[in-house]
Amino acid sequence: MDRTRPLTLLLAGVLAAGGLVSLTPAAQAADSELARNGGFESGLDGWSCSAGSGAVVTSPVHGGTKALQATPAGSDHAKCSQTVTVKPNSAYTLSGWVRGSYVYLGASGTGTTDVSAWTQSAPDWQRLSTTFTTGASTTSVTIHTHGWYGTGAYHADDISLIGPGGDPVQIPATPTGLAAGSPTSTSVPLSWPAVSGATSYKVYRGGTLAGTVTGTSYTATGLTPSTSYSFQVSAVNSAGESAKSTAVSATTTSGGGGSGGDLPAHALVGYLHASFANGSGYTRMADVPDSWDVINLAFGEPTSVTSGDIRFSLCPAAECPNVESLADFKAAIKAKQAAGKKVLISIGGQNGQVQLSTTAARDAFVSSVSKIIDEYGLDGLDIDFEGHSLSLQTGDTDFRNPTSPVIVHLISAVKSLKAKYGSDFVLTMAPETFFVQLGYQFYGSGQWGGQDPRAGAYLPVIHALRDDLTLLHVQDYNSGPIMGLDNQYHSMGGADFHIAMTDMLLTGFPVAGNAERFFPALRPEQVAIGLPASTQAGNGHTTPSEVNKALDCLTKKTNCGSYQTHGTWPALRGLMTWSVNWDRFNGWEFSRNFDAYRWS
Repeated sequence: MDRTRPLTLLLAGVLAAGGLVSLTPAAQAADSELARNGGFESGLDGWSCSAGSGAVVTSPVHGGTKALQATPAGSDHAKCSQTVTVKPNSAYTLSGWVRGSYVYLGASGTGTTDVSAWTQSAPDWQRLSTTFTTGASTTSVTIHTHGWYGTGAYHADDISLIGPGGDPVQIPATPTGLAAGSPTSTSVPLSWPAVSGATSYKVYRGGTLAGTVTGTSYTATGLTPSTSYSFQVSAVNSAGESAKSTAVSATTTSGGGGSGGDLPAHALVGYLHASFANGSGYTRMADVPDSWDVINLAFGEPTSVTSGDIRFSLCPAAECPNVESLADFKAAIKAKQAAGKKVLISIGGQNGQVQLSTTAARDAFVSSVSKIIDEYGLDGLDIDFEGHSLSLQTGDTDFRNPTSPVIVHLISAVKSLKAKYGSDFVLTMAPETFFVQLGYQFYGSGQWGGQDPRAGAYLPVIHALRDDLTLLHVQDYNSGPIMGLDNQYHSMGGADFHIAMTDMLLTGFPVAGNAERFFPALRPEQVAIGLPASTQAGNGHTTPSEVNKALDCLTKKTNCGSYQTHGTWPALRGLMTWSVNWDRFNGWEFSRNFDAYRWS
């Protein structure tokens, strides 16, 4: 009698009942390695890293000769990913080796539950592994690795995805219907219908790649006025790139944006305390020296935060005993203008919170500001919205298409004023660094909420009005440390801060680390550096010698110190200061240094 046969049959039944038949060699035959270039031996081929955060290094490595190094910066956590074709209702194992602090490995788009594995600290190579099952209609998943905010670079190597491969992905069809919207003097909006199977699109200008987007629209910026441009678009997925579409042409409008009359090549801008007194004393308009090319009257303020109704009047005699008469003030303005100077009304300031949260407030703003400009015969408007005047609502994440009412209504109001007064209307802005350069790291309340909604909130205003903007002079004072394009923090008070902050405006930067939402550079003649005129005027006073170093670096690429700028801009417009009054209090040190500086 054969005693082994019953035992064999019994074991086979147990294996089948326990669901372990899938472990037999025959069932494993369909499983294969699906991750492309998981050891990074072919560089970043097959991988896409956010905000240019990823690079391939030769040390340290886990296997082979290369590994991934990715560096979080600001609100970008250095995510590197690839999309893999899979089969529905199938099991997969994802694994990889990592080094660093707070390193994640995961899969998304599984059709069931997205998964991840992570380590808080891996001073040496550590293996991460996780499993998932695809949904009934899932044909592709995205595998990824990333670090965490505020941590250093991490490394990843030998990333593997084991499971049954899906049907081959086909290269998407060539896009059709590419259309150009209404151009401005420096930009052209483009749009096209979606292409089935495409995961991204490449946009070409004159045959050269201009940008990559995941949506079906793109705005080409930084263009030259009165110039014809040709654009094409292609569709992309993991299988490759389609042919380029039929080209569409568009011609930018004339003007070049925000001429604002005939400012000198290098201008000095100052705020005149016209409606109030403080420790600096009152300065009459007629006593402002000829050094000042643009004089901003501080301040027009609202009757209430949300009214939009702006009022301006001269400092009362009880507060300013030496104030001139209204007639003398207006006559002095005309004399300044006859000498080629520009006089603007500045709205806001530290105490003048302005929130245009309704269309009624927007219309009141246009009407009341127009009345001030007309009454005093002014050349334009300076927007000095501070504090809580501007903020972004939750979900308002794209500076190119803002939805927050206070932002949308301000843009609309300023465009109305520009249309009313014409091409010679001077438009300037004086935001704080928190509302502009901080946008490199943080924008609004952020992807997950919890951030200050004012972070970067001036960016949509500047961007929408860049073709009307005469001067942007960010306040490089009363500021905390701000991260520059070198991903290092810079502190106010020396040349380094002004160099780094101005380089961001003249180079452009990805907003909140998102390379697809890139804030384009301003023209150098649109940019001036904002500084306090004396130690009493504000935190971050910069000595004349340090001011000159900043100008040398930005306009001549000399005296730059450790920071490396992304260009040289001899046409940088000049300097702004708070204020004319404080400069007078300080013996005119600021304006005399400006007059003495040799620009070439």
